Amino acid sequence: MIENWDLLIDRTDLSRTELRTLPAPDAVALADGEVLLEMERFALTANNITYGGYGDRLGSWRFFPAEGDWGRIPVWGFATVRHSTVETISEGTRLFGYLPMATHWITRLVRRPWGVVDVSDHRAGLPSAYNSLVEAAPGPLDDQIALLRPLFLTAFLLDDYLAENADFGAATFILSSASSKTALGLGWLLARRGARVVGLTSPRNRGFVEGVGCYAETLTYEAFTETPVEGPVVFVDFAGAPEVVAAVHHSLGEQLVHSAVVGSTHQADGAVGPGRLPGPRPTFFFAPDRVRQRSQDWGGAAFHDRIQTALEAFITANGWLEVSTHAGPEALKAIYQTVLAGKARPEEGIMVTP
Repeated sequence: MIENWDLLIDRTDLSRTELRTLPAPDAVALADGEVLLEMERFALTANNITYGGYGDRLGSWRFFPAEGDWGRIPVWGFATVRHSTVETISEGTRLFGYLPMATHWITRLVRRPWGVVDVSDHRAGLPSAYNSLVEAAPGPLDDQIALLRPLFLTAFLLDDYLAENADFGAATFILSSASSKTALGLGWLLARRGARVVGLTSPRNRGFVEGVGCYAETLTYEAFTETPVEGPVVFVDFAGAPEVVAAVHHSLGEQLVHSAVVGSTHQADGAVGPGRLPGPRPTFFFAPDRVRQRSQDWGGAAFHDRIQTALEAFITANGWLEVSTHAGPEALKAIYQTVLAGKARPEEGIMVTP
């Protein structure tokens, strides 16, 4: 078994992976301004597959660059500063943020008044929300935070965006890939403020989605076109399957008042955009833009507090998450293929320890 490793993904074929051996942490000589982060644990979700599928469009491949057609899909998790040449960032500092799938990583960090920031040259111009790392003492909800916070952040920002636009006058919200953790977060937030939410899912996941309790109605993709929906509708697509988007648009037509594209959990089906569709043009929702706006509107500390309060309420109210931990590079490779194929159980929260 490789002791120190780095997992690379073929950007042209996300199913093709390669493990590469890294020098041992203690054998690495750091330049001034560099730190060596040792990974503790990270979450692996369908959202990470979105980072790969939309990597060029979102800039995801640029965070941890590799040569040729190879790339590194970012994940969210915890790491500890093993070695540091930065006076204000001491060894032993535990951080939560955007990480590569590896045992360790060398990067350039600086301390700002609001936290720790990655200032590597290749990160210039990338969204600041992904360049910031938060100091994090160990806690009982670490796994839930790693699994849910990045996804719930998107759900929170979507709910905020819809509310700011008076829900576009919608009477009903329809969410595809309703079993995905981001959709569950948005469904819970919408239901909490009294909205009617319909979840679209596969027959395999229907029982789970119905049991969660945040959807007023749960429909399979096949049954949706045969089920009448009254009033204006907002559609939020978490699947990225062109036939699902087309079916919703052709079924509802002018009933649709807004159509938002968030991510792709059905990677094999390709990107959204199957030509001209009835109703509003699908609009890609890019969470980092909303983070930037609300951080300016509310202030960084208030923004973080609002997210944390809502996240803790979501975790407390939803006991469906079952955390499973997979240790080592071979286990990571196997569970990555499961997530890529869309075969992970919706109630499972996958954590990986190097």
